[in-house]
Amino acid sequence: QVQLVESGGGLVQAGGSLRLSCAVSRTIFSIVAMGWYRKAPGKQRELVAAITSGGSTNYADSVKGRFTISKDNAENTVYLQMNSLKPEDTAVYYCNVRRYLTSIYVDSWGQGTQVTVSS
Repeated sequence: QVQLVESGGGLVQAGGSLRLSCAVSRTIFSIVAMGWYRKAPGKQRELVAAITSGGSTNYADSVKGRFTISKDNAENTVYLQMNSLKPEDTAVYYCNVRRYLTSIYVDSWGQGTQVTVSS
């Protein structure tokens, strides 16, 4: 079983910054990608940013140029640096790890961390 522990959420004013962290409980060699999703009230969950095992990144259009995803393989941790935050970034942010196991993809999720941006 894979456990993901998130931290770094909180309340910040518009224009401010936050850094989210997600630590994976153990070293896993089958990880193909790690990412961050978010869910705002009344909206569907959406991908915010993802990074592959090879280091390729992908961002939602709404966060390009403001958010940066990175990972530390030695620490089994993925980060999301969020700058120039806007009220519309307010949501619960979830860490995701995707593994490839015997021909299928398996997703694991963190418990979620609240990010609130005040105007």
